[in-house]
Amino acid sequence: MTESIALLTIFVLAAFVGVEVISKVSSTLHTPLMSGANAIHGVILVGAIIVTGAADSAIVVIVGLLAVVLATVNMVGGFVVTDRMLEMFKGPGARKKELHK
Repeated sequence: MTESIALLTIFVLAAFVGVEVISKVSSTLHTPLMSGANAIHGVILVGAIIVTGAADSAIVVIVGLLAVVLATVNMVGGFVVTDRMLEMFKGPGARKKELHK
């Protein structure tokens, strides 16, 4: 019981620290941080695929497939957000040139 309370305490403290760290990041650093997070999400997706492929029971396969789907949605969403952030930094002339191609 005390071990679970210790783990829960560490989780809650890590959540608070994470919120504080992320809230202090300026908008100019957001895109590079998202790119790094997308790389991490790709590794998570590969790990979920490997674990699902080596599964022995049906419940592990189901949880693994859920992990693959959620990791894919997370990674694609990260790329969409990064793309939108990069569009914000382009000038109005660059957008018009892309539309006329």
